[in-house]
Amino acid sequence: MQISNLHFITDRPEHAEQACRGGVRWVQLRVKNAAPDQWRQLALDTQAVCQRYGATLIINDNPGLALEIGAEGVHLGKQDMSPIEARVLLGPSKIIGGTANTFADIEQLVQAGVDYIGLGPFRFTTTKEKLSPILGLEGYSSIMQQCREAGIHVPVVAIGGIQNDDVALVLSTLVHGLAVSGAIGGATDPTAAAKELVEHVDFWRVDHE
Repeated sequence: MQISNLHFITDRPEHAEQACRGGVRWVQLRVKNAAPDQWRQLALDTQAVCQRYGATLIINDNPGLALEIGAEGVHLGKQDMSPIEARVLLGPSKIIGGTANTFADIEQLVQAGVDYIGLGPFRFTTTKEKLSPILGLEGYSSIMQQCREAGIHVPVVAIGGIQNDDVALVLSTLVHGLAVSGAIGGATDPTAAAKELVEHVDFWRVDHE
């Protein structure tokens, strides 16, 4: 199972379209405070976008909806359904991601059988209501070192206020990839911003593999 090096998080299908047009191939739909019918429609609209571009669709916080529409997987926060329960619901082929803020969180998620881990936040971000302690580059470097020493190889994706200028610095901590929201969705030209981010991530990967 291939976990992308660049995840785009959005609650708007039109932003998913713009990001995919720019080369993004992994979209996480994160919807807050929406009625079930509205959430389902947003998921279906975003899924249609992802299918047009061959992109992976991950539903945040809602394994039942992911199962209903046939999304590729779910991302689970600390207060959501446990990854073990989600695996029982979704089966072995679906992607399950989990949120971590510490190395202890990562250990728990690995034991629960997640396919990737969103580790953050990198810096303060307004897109998250309940923000965990900020990690910064030192936090990522320290936690990734602990992962290597423990023999943990589950892909870790950095998240939280990451912008284009941060790509090389964050990837230098040896995380697997990045997750962004405002860097694309908040840009004047989201498609151009997505294209630039994809290129930065790809260039860094080529230079360091």
